[in-house]
Amino acid sequence: MSIQIDQAIIHEITQDGEGQLSCRLRPQPLLNGQAVAQMLEELHRSYTSKAGKGFGYFGVAEGDGEANPEFAEKLASYREGGTGFVEFSSAAGQLLQQELAKYDFSHGGFLLLASYTNIATDYLFVALLNAKSSMTVLDDMELTQVDYLDLTNMQLAARIDLTEWQVDNASKKYISFIRGRAGRKVADFFLDFMGCVEGVNPKAQNKSLMNAVEDFVSGSELTKVEQQECRNKVFEYCAERFDTGHDIDMKDLADELADSGMDSFYDFANTGEYELDDAFPADKATLRQLKKFSGTGGGISLSFDGGHLGDRVIYDPISDTLLIKGVPANLKDQLDRRNNKG
Repeated sequence: MSIQIDQAIIHEITQDGEGQLSCRLRPQPLLNGQAVAQMLEELHRSYTSKAGKGFGYFGVAEGDGEANPEFAEKLASYREGGTGFVEFSSAAGQLLQQELAKYDFSHGGFLLLASYTNIATDYLFVALLNAKSSMTVLDDMELTQVDYLDLTNMQLAARIDLTEWQVDNASKKYISFIRGRAGRKVADFFLDFMGCVEGVNPKAQNKSLMNAVEDFVSGSELTKVEQQECRNKVFEYCAERFDTGHDIDMKDLADELADSGMDSFYDFANTGEYELDDAFPADKATLRQLKKFSGTGGGISLSFDGGHLGDRVIYDPISDTLLIKGVPANLKDQLDRRNNKG
């Protein structure tokens, strides 16, 4: 196992026929058996690999007054030993019920809270999971309907880095959360019940990093090949940080580039108007533009490695055209067959 489970529990938010919500509280933690271990391992891997997460902290929401501090206070009491895990989780369930009651769209769900450790870091995982129905075959070969937790379609989940919260209270990224398909607004009520305020914007930070890299290579004496090697080096470093769940460290990244003969990037990035933090979460989708050009529109999809621009791929902005030299073999075969039939 990659994680060490401390305690985990599930409470249920239910809705009666008149639309009234109630919280059915479990009186003791889940037994740390194989089923719980497998579920939390799966959720940990799935959550860590999700792209486009938002980041925040317990604090004051700009323009909206003070965020509800009750969740953070109960969590702090639990961490300090003044409150038991069940008592803390029960308070969290009731807070979520109260928050959900403000909205017409709510149908409840299963609130999972799990305290665990991974690579010397303590986490609290918080998720509102839905149940789905499916069919199974019994021993007598009869069909029956069963309900199960929908772990593959997790949309409302957050993870609190308890270690970072404890050692760096000024941090604005120790809470991460899934943004959801429609963006931040989908998760508003879920973050509000925890008193979480959005802090670091990873996409904006990664965009600024990409701009800094482009300005750095274009203003250098590097050859075209060396410039692309620099871009690739940055992407590979950031992708590795994303895959392992670590932040991009600007000093560490600059050292990586310096080892490849590209000095002074850290000073360059800090003297410009890039407004980069010393450390921030990686966003692979944004930084992939360092390696590839891609676009879709009007029934056409194109993607090619950045090193081909100006070589195999010629762009003429005046005529709004791309010239591709050396058509991929499988595409050429399709084009030739269609051309011969014509």
